[in-house]
Amino acid sequence: MISGGLHEPMRMIIVPFMKRTLLTGLATTLLLAAGSAPAGSAPAGAESATLNVVTAESVYGNIVSQLGGSHVSVTSILSDPNADPHLYEPGTSNALAVAKANVVIQNGLGYDSFMSRLESASPNSHRNVLTIADVLGIHGNDANPHLWYDVPALSQIAGAIARALERADPANTAGYRQGLARFVASLSPLRREVAALKRRFAGDPVAYTEPVPGYLLAAADIRNVAPESFTRAIEDGSEPSPAAVAQMTGLATGHKIKVLLYNSQTVSPITARIRSAAQKAGIPIVGVTETLPPSQTFQQWQLAQATALYAALAR
Repeated sequence: MISGGLHEPMRMIIVPFMKRTLLTGLATTLLLAAGSAPAGSAPAGAESATLNVVTAESVYGNIVSQLGGSHVSVTSILSDPNADPHLYEPGTSNALAVAKANVVIQNGLGYDSFMSRLESASPNSHRNVLTIADVLGIHGNDANPHLWYDVPALSQIAGAIARALERADPANTAGYRQGLARFVASLSPLRREVAALKRRFAGDPVAYTEPVPGYLLAAADIRNVAPESFTRAIEDGSEPSPAAVAQMTGLATGHKIKVLLYNSQTVSPITARIRSAAQKAGIPIVGVTETLPPSQTFQQWQLAQATALYAALAR
């Protein structure tokens, strides 16, 4: 969510050209690779028992690793916690990983639309592609794409991933089902924290700079009162109207919210200004991110954010 300034018009002209150039290069590379490693096939020899899985987001990559253990080799494309996922453009290494993948897992809802281009560049009818938005039946241009924050749906998401692994590697079905059982059981602390949030703070007003934690707030029945005209503009990388900025700022300066949830991964001068206003007003701030920190498991990451929200609301 970086505002463009004087160079923004040039970026809008150059990026489409870059995408066409990238796709041409990827297609050439994949054609050369196809002769030695057919798309979707497992490597020969000792590695043939390992399932090649590509996930668009490291969030799902971590879940796959927990479910599959030694049976899977996971490549996650969006994995940099300091990068803006909305501005990501794939490279040749990403294309080759998708070309060799037995299973591909993507979020959908336009969040990782580059995956369709990578898959089209190396067609393979035997590749298992799982789209989490389809699993949950969530569609539409206005849908919140941050599906991994939907705590009540995590068992359904993990179950769909486990079944995708089973379809591609039926010989290790028992292992994948055991991994699924362990993962679902490990969600208990996170579920308890969400339940505690709901018991104590249901109905309390908060605001987020982007709808990243929207599903978490919904599960805890906590009200987001940030104007959609502000949050959607920030998520789309555009500049909110002065009226939307004034309304958002007023929530903090007027003490109309108990907490500001701040996307610390995609910072702009406008969101920094809102954060500063909240700090000056004494409003607690909870940072949230879109990408899994490399030192944490999915469960640890989500639990830490939910716990931080509880502590902030308790102030």
